Amino acid sequence: MTTAAPTTLEARLDSAAATEAWGAKLAPLLPRPCMLFLQGELGSGKTTLARGILRGLGVPDDVPSPSFPLLQTYNKDGLMFAHIDLYRCAQPQEWHEAGLLDAIEASALCMIEWPAKAAGLGVPDLDLTLIDAEDGGRMLAVAAGTQPGSACLARL
Repeated sequence: MTTAAPTTLEARLDSAAATEAWGAKLAPLLPRPCMLFLQGELGSGKTTLARGILRGLGVPDDVPSPSFPLLQTYNKDGLMFAHIDLYRCAQPQEWHEAGLLDAIEASALCMIEWPAKAAGLGVPDLDLTLIDAEDGGRMLAVAAGTQPGSACLARL
């Protein structure tokens, strides 16, 4: 009998260091190409999680929030990784008008913060949501949107 791959997972993250470590653990398991949605309120740790994922992929660069430029790209071993922040987008099509589709299509990994502010992004392989926990720290809820995303969760 074959067991279906998981479609959801939850993890408790008690600090920024734990959030970054969880991202680094996830990084080598991600499919290529891969699209991740990073969700949560301001200051919930989305960029910290993205930093951990990039560190787990061997990116040595500084990983700032892409809130102002909308897009930061990183290259490692011939692969491009894109980190997009749509927080400042006022209209659902603004991301498309800003030319971000090219970065999404060209990247081996695309991480998108504030995806609800855009229309037509498609289905992410993984949707990661950070929520403040009642007793401090954060809860991370991960939902697979594709079969490769489910396979990734099965390897965690």
